[in-house]
Amino acid sequence: MGEAPVLTATLVGEASSKFTRRFPSTTSIFDTNSCSGAHPTPISLLRLNKKPGSQSAFISFACRNKCTKLVAKSLISKMAGDEGTPVTADVTSGGMIFGPIIEDGVFRFDCSANDREAAHPSLSFVNGKDRETPIQSQKTPSYIPNFERLLGQQIVKLELPVGTSLYGTGEVSGQLERTGKRVFTWNSDAWGYGSGTTSLYQSHPWVLAVLPTGEALGVLADTTKRCEIDLRKESMVQFIAPSSYPVITFGPFATPNAVLRALSRAIGTVFMPPKWSLGYQQCRWSYDSDKRVQEVTRTFREKKIPCDVVWMDIDYMDGFRCFTFDKDRFQDPKSLVKDLHQNGFKAIWMLDPGIKVEDGYFVYDSGSKTDVWISKADGKPFVGEVWPGPCVFPDFTQAKVRSWWSNLVKDFICNGVDGIWNDMNEPAVFKVVTKTMPESNIHKGDDELGGCQNHSHYHNVYGLLMARSTYEGMKLGNEKKRPFVLTRAGFIGSQRYAATWTGDNLSTWEHLHMSIPMVLQLGLSGQPLSGPDIGGFAGNATPELFGRWVGIGSLFPFCRGHSEKDTADHEPWSFGEECEEVCRLALRRRYRLIPHLYTLFYMAHTTGTPVASPTFFADPKDTSLRKLETSFLLGPVLVYASTAVGQGMDTLQCTLPKGIWMSFDFDDSHPDLPALYLQGGAIIPVGPPHQHVGESNILDDLTLLVALNEHGKAEGVLYEDDGDGYEFLEGGFLLTHYVAELQSSTLTVKISKTEGSWKRPNRRLHVQLLLGGGAMVDIWGKDGEILQLSMPSEQEVSQLVSTSEKQYRTRLENAKRIPAVEVSSAHKGIELSRTPIELKGGDWVTQVVPWIGGRIISMTHLPSGTQWLHSRVDINGYEEYSGTEYRSAGCSEEYNVIERNLEHAGEEESLTLEGDIGGGLVLQRQLYVPKNDPKVFRIDSSIIARKVGAGSGGYSRLVCLRVHPMFTLLHPSESYVSFTAIDGSKHEIGPESNEQFYEGNLMPNGEWMLIDKCLGLGLLNRFDVSQVFKCLIHWGTGTVNLELWSEDRPVSNQSPLRISHEYEVINLS
Repeated sequence: MGEAPVLTATLVGEASSKFTRRFPSTTSIFDTNSCSGAHPTPISLLRLNKKPGSQSAFISFACRNKCTKLVAKSLISKMAGDEGTPVTADVTSGGMIFGPIIEDGVFRFDCSANDREAAHPSLSFVNGKDRETPIQSQKTPSYIPNFERLLGQQIVKLELPVGTSLYGTGEVSGQLERTGKRVFTWNSDAWGYGSGTTSLYQSHPWVLAVLPTGEALGVLADTTKRCEIDLRKESMVQFIAPSSYPVITFGPFATPNAVLRALSRAIGTVFMPPKWSLGYQQCRWSYDSDKRVQEVTRTFREKKIPCDVVWMDIDYMDGFRCFTFDKDRFQDPKSLVKDLHQNGFKAIWMLDPGIKVEDGYFVYDSGSKTDVWISKADGKPFVGEVWPGPCVFPDFTQAKVRSWWSNLVKDFICNGVDGIWNDMNEPAVFKVVTKTMPESNIHKGDDELGGCQNHSHYHNVYGLLMARSTYEGMKLGNEKKRPFVLTRAGFIGSQRYAATWTGDNLSTWEHLHMSIPMVLQLGLSGQPLSGPDIGGFAGNATPELFGRWVGIGSLFPFCRGHSEKDTADHEPWSFGEECEEVCRLALRRRYRLIPHLYTLFYMAHTTGTPVASPTFFADPKDTSLRKLETSFLLGPVLVYASTAVGQGMDTLQCTLPKGIWMSFDFDDSHPDLPALYLQGGAIIPVGPPHQHVGESNILDDLTLLVALNEHGKAEGVLYEDDGDGYEFLEGGFLLTHYVAELQSSTLTVKISKTEGSWKRPNRRLHVQLLLGGGAMVDIWGKDGEILQLSMPSEQEVSQLVSTSEKQYRTRLENAKRIPAVEVSSAHKGIELSRTPIELKGGDWVTQVVPWIGGRIISMTHLPSGTQWLHSRVDINGYEEYSGTEYRSAGCSEEYNVIERNLEHAGEEESLTLEGDIGGGLVLQRQLYVPKNDPKVFRIDSSIIARKVGAGSGGYSRLVCLRVHPMFTLLHPSESYVSFTAIDGSKHEIGPESNEQFYEGNLMPNGEWMLIDKCLGLGLLNRFDVSQVFKCLIHWGTGTVNLELWSEDRPVSNQSPLRISHEYEVINLS
């Protein structure tokens, strides 16, 4: 198998990691005595000083010559194993050199001047020159990273004060505060991901550190290559990626928001979304005909449930060919969209990167003529399997290819396309273990992007560049409309072109809970326009789960319901009247808040602040708020939700930040809807609950909700423009600053400042002053005039509050609750929202679902933070069969929990399951962590004869106990199985072997190990050779099966079949 290019987990830990705070002897990039011995050349000139024979010059030459086969082979030789750009080896560890860039408090760090010169161009920065250009500054960094080089990798460590909280890392599952976690930036098709999945669809090599003081610091590893972000050590940030790459720090600044504003000046802000895109959006894989689309949209209007957008998944296409329409099911897309527009709906259509290889298909023909496809190492176009079958993939690293794609998009939107959905753009490839294309593929990139490189260099930015091309194509098609693009894959900076969603999640309570920190984490990484598939993509939600998810999701920045094929319908009316009413209330609430949300997006677009932020943003110094995951802020609005089954808001005690927080609602409180609070000192605008954004009118009544601070004052802003187009860039908008002040029992509300060229609309203004407990007093007037409200006496306020609290309790008591049922409202698909049994002991946490095959769906090793097994509920994971046939009896039956022992007084935690597999047989399984060996997770399985008839002589049918675990490969191309056979021969089996049986003397001698070279870890599986007849290795798409088979024979009461085996994680570093 060759040596592992990265085995760093333990070795790295031995390096020095002491941080330096304002250490005067740290080397600056302008120091003449730098550790590399380089002259004090300004960064902006370094790239001009390369010698003609340098590698960069070679790569540039290669691009101009279209990466011919000879050049491609040479590049492969230089880049094999992704070792990174060679640098001089005289400096292998130490403090990094630095220089100020962009603005005061922002610093670029490099290992040496040579490393600075060798670094590739930035694809995260809006303007790559900003990273290369020093500024004049008297400030020095507060914290200096240290570096080490090891096996071609650059390891960067930044140690921060004890008590620092860590966030960011982009699109990641699991907890909000990231201490203890490790992720890898490698865009991956991660269907049904879990809380321990380490690579999702997007890559953000970025950490936001909140110091004990409340100050914050941002750290960016500016590399497009696979990067390990290791936060397992408290208050320590560590990046590991191929050399050489710079690290950029932002701050420390006074607040986390200040750091994010500084970050946005480097990587750009979110595009200004069209206002309609803030409405609710309905999607499914798939609304498979124009008739079904019209039926769904018509039902929204009939049921008075607000909605703005309907989405078309891949089934609208002709045989999954992009830029085509199925002639039978979508005969006239222009007419369909016209009808949708008349009914207040926008239409968004999917485009994938995989282009079907088919002569006569206009996209394939024009792309081949223009030479736009990614090539293999031999120079021929790479062909991979996706939805249409064999496909080629555009090389978006070239300007000519982006232009080619943009022009296709331009023509495509003439059909009335309002928005475009870029999916599968990691890029995902079927039927290969890596789930993507080979890293040796060649991109003929533009010089300013990094030149001609292999796929390992551009993999993580492929989605960003596709989204950019799509965005630019939509702009070409209609310069008077703002593009709306949604992308699955992305990189830090992709918010400039596209919104995102959190991928193929599950209809489970765990995924409902995770959706909050996932949206917040993206906002803390520069992407404020995101949301989950509301209700869950895979599996069937229960009515309670769906209603609760809509209640929370209606307040996310991006609000879309989506579900996959072969599941029950997941429209708001699909779960009964009670759930339908909760969805209606939730979405009416969202539409009332759209003026506030649109204002927040204008601020995000102009200043880089997040739209949704963690609760601790209200008081960064309060460390007790830093791990709250069931609440979040929309500006000064606090949203507090319940994500636990059976627990409504009527039973939840809310944890609020210090200060004044006034509860409010719209007479819509319900146990399944979040509670809302407005921070003292804030004013927010709200509007009428329209059925779609297009119904709104500039002359609509405007309502201001006011919450006074301890000084009797409040302020807030409202941003208004056409809701689309670009006149706002020329001043065509109205930004109004409202202030309120209480003096001598009189509240005065007025405008303190306006911006923009719009004249103030002639509209009514309704001011509602919150008093506490949901109570309020109000006054009507005209917007633009000074309004004065006489305050009630203290006794009257007390009475108003008491009455309001009583009315609130009555509303909750009388609300029609969603039935708490375990079975979904339809029989299609698999119900996922029952709670798995968690077995926790020693080094292991596992999750088991007794109701479908007793399968293990998760195996997480706590010390390494590695989730070795993760699967959907209804298939895969750890299964057991009773025959040699795939998915024979045992893998789908309902199992009963025979015994469960919780860990107590030194005894191990264990679980015993039993499933009836027919013919008087049961399959019994015991799972446990031995109390004397906490590193081991053990499974004892048996096929037992319980009621075998006497007529059969007491023997059952022919059975085989087949243990079938499907392990998740975190790094498929860096994984293999190793074992020593009974005959003493040694074997290392990689993914290229596909499927292999081992029996007799070639069978493993009682143990085999799944090795991940990137992690430096192995999953050791030990078993009793006397019980195992043969072993099977099967490599799948991002997975591997390590199967143990018993002999094939009948069983009786006296002769069951048994396999006992165990798992242990071994550190190989």
